[in-house]
Amino acid sequence: MIIKQISVFVENRPGRLAEITAMIAGCGVNIRALSIADTSHFGIMRCIVDKPEVTEAVLRNAGLTVAITDVIGLRIPDCPGGLAEALKFLADKGFTVEYAYAFIEKTENDAYVVLRIDDAERAVKVLKANGYKGAEPSKQ
Repeated sequence: MIIKQISVFVENRPGRLAEITAMIAGCGVNIRALSIADTSHFGIMRCIVDKPEVTEAVLRNAGLTVAITDVIGLRIPDCPGGLAEALKFLADKGFTVEYAYAFIEKTENDAYVVLRIDDAERAVKVLKANGYKGAEPSKQ
């Protein structure tokens, strides 16, 4: 349920995101989820990849500021209200979700979300004890 997230500071200029994703692709890494938070001059690219340590090394060697963070990959029902129910459960248990974004996997009945939560280890225990399942990025 705990997965590794890559965070990269990205200059906000045309083509920069294309350059970074090409670096990741060039080392044979598959991006499974991606989120960009931006300001006028820079942004933070967050992504889930199948090879986080390889990605970190490639981006650091290119001079980029990179961090690996533990986040929760949560499997939820792929139906109206599936995400709302999981988020209400976490709120009722006292967890704060700092940010979230979608996760791509190939299944029919489930959806996936990446959550950054204030106390991830305790959240995982509570989620598992209540029947929630984790999501792991596939190796495809």
